[in-house]
Amino acid sequence: MQKRYLESFPDANGYFGKFGGSFIPPELQEQMDMIAREYQRLSKSFDFINELKLIRKHYQGRPTPIHFARRLTERCEGAAIYLKREDLNHTGAHKLNHCMAEALLAKHLGKKKLIAETGAGQHGVALATAAAYFGMECEIHMGEVDIIKERPNVTRMRLLGAKVVPVGFGARTLKEAVDSAFGSYLQDPINSIYAIGSVVGPHPFPKMVRDFQSIVGFEAKEQFAEMTGGLPDHCVA
Repeated sequence: MQKRYLESFPDANGYFGKFGGSFIPPELQEQMDMIAREYQRLSKSFDFINELKLIRKHYQGRPTPIHFARRLTERCEGAAIYLKREDLNHTGAHKLNHCMAEALLAKHLGKKKLIAETGAGQHGVALATAAAYFGMECEIHMGEVDIIKERPNVTRMRLLGAKVVPVGFGARTLKEAVDSAFGSYLQDPINSIYAIGSVVGPHPFPKMVRDFQSIVGFEAKEQFAEMTGGLPDHCVA
């Protein structure tokens, strides 16, 4: 019997086919290997899964609803369009799905500090929210250009107790913020964790973000079937 996609990818070395893996300084690889082992263990732990379910239900506001976009459907003249309302997730985006889970993982690993980069600020706000929830330190690296453009989100991060680190080299945007955040993480990988915000970066983060965000698809499948009696012809993200 063929394994399902989620069970088959990535492989033990973090590869999704020819892409993936872990290309980081040797001093960080030991930490990444430890995080991968612990995530593999915790992802099968009743206590971890149950705590995450309770957080999503009673703090995040999940499940988020599906909405039939009537006027957009009429305008498109043919396609019936439904929207999964991730904007109604606490903090206003899908980012909290993996940030709360990564912070919970960090708590189980005994970490004291969450570090991340942010561009538009949504990941920074979500991680600052998760850090405040668990009573952890939070450090968000952000390019000086983005700080000016996204000042409301910078204010939200600071109100939540996060330290926002302006990045002033290079283009002063997201790429440089990633470099700056990794540099900070290198200084103390034992007590901190770099909570990556996308399906990028070294293994196991692409796998973890994929798994934590899959809640959107699982909910949508069940909700759409309940609303329409079937499944959609196309899913777009």
